[in-house]
Amino acid sequence: MTQTPEARLAEAGHAIPQAAAPIAAYVPTVQVGKLLHISGQVSFKDGAVVTGRVGETMDVEAGKAAAELCGLMLIAQMKAALGDLSRVERIVKLGVFVTSTPDFTDQPLVANGASELMLLAFGDAGRHARSAVGVPALPRGAAVEVDAVIAIRD
Repeated sequence: MTQTPEARLAEAGHAIPQAAAPIAAYVPTVQVGKLLHISGQVSFKDGAVVTGRVGETMDVEAGKAAAELCGLMLIAQMKAALGDLSRVERIVKLGVFVTSTPDFTDQPLVANGASELMLLAFGDAGRHARSAVGVPALPRGAAVEVDAVIAIRD
């Protein structure tokens, strides 16, 4: 793949948003050595947090779309921290939190929204380890939140 992550995303119809500012006492990213830790990112659509509960007010596809938007925000944070997405060596791990009903068990399908976006943007370097966890509530009523660990080049 010779295209940049930005070009691959644009070709698929995705625009990288402005990186969101923290809403509490934390920073969006912390670099330790060659690892970039990215705080949990929620999904935004038309300037508002995507809210809902998968299995109640949202179906799997809507949850997956929300996870994809979280992935775009992760990429926005990478770009803000690194200046250039070509510095991303590997997506190491995603942690995906899905607001869902107690009987909903398809969190991995929802999480695919973020995972598939990383593969689209970064190719083989986008393959990662992952957790997909159901939770009763997330900040601001968000439907999905995703955090990440990224390996970076100097």
